[in-house]
Amino acid sequence: MHALDDFEDSLIERFKEHPVLANVAQLPDEDFAALLLQRRFVSLAFTPSYDLAIDLLRDEAGLRIARVILREEYPDGHGHTPSHREDMVQDLFRLGVTREALVASRPTAETKRAIGEAFDLIAEAGGHDNADLRLLTILRFWGEVLVSVEYEKLWERMAPQLTDEGGRNRSRFYHPHLVHDAKTHSLATVSLLSGSHSDRLATRVTELLAREDSSDCFREAEERALALKLAFYDQFLPALDRIAV
Repeated sequence: MHALDDFEDSLIERFKEHPVLANVAQLPDEDFAALLLQRRFVSLAFTPSYDLAIDLLRDEAGLRIARVILREEYPDGHGHTPSHREDMVQDLFRLGVTREALVASRPTAETKRAIGEAFDLIAEAGGHDNADLRLLTILRFWGEVLVSVEYEKLWERMAPQLTDEGGRNRSRFYHPHLVHDAKTHSLATVSLLSGSHSDRLATRVTELLAREDSSDCFREAEERALALKLAFYDQFLPALDRIAV
């Protein structure tokens, strides 16, 4: 597991070093708002991605973990509590995005491709003999670990606007997801006591890895998941020209 941890951590570092994420604090306001509005469409695809994976999973333990995570996106079955997607919109408004800009936003071709290829990656994983390991690896790395890394980098820019004068964190979406999606334990030390979404999924991923000689497919799934994330942020590289990076 230690070798896979080192491999995974190297991918996380590659993601952090993407020029857009590395320089997000310097982006002009209009470019940062455009990035957040496009990232919203990817977030809207999170729940159908989980639903698709759940349709294809055969491993009961993995299914239960995925179901619990999916249901946490809608914390109140009576409709009194906003969903996580609604919380995101409230954070966007606090960050200065107007309702008019939200209404007018449409996914770019690059964003549509990032979403479509994520669905393709999940669907393709379901056709393999080791489908359960591949599917859970994708959910964990694409849907949780790298999301936390994204929000950690974006938080550098958001923190001043989403923290009040008393130092109270007012974020309802970005910072909470930064925390509860994060990889907080290594694959070698993760346990059922680990609380984050990434770590909960990792408990089953590591069990399947121990049972199957399939570290190559783990690496392949994570590399392809990272490629999707990098391609999404590539569309914002022109914004760096405006800050002479």
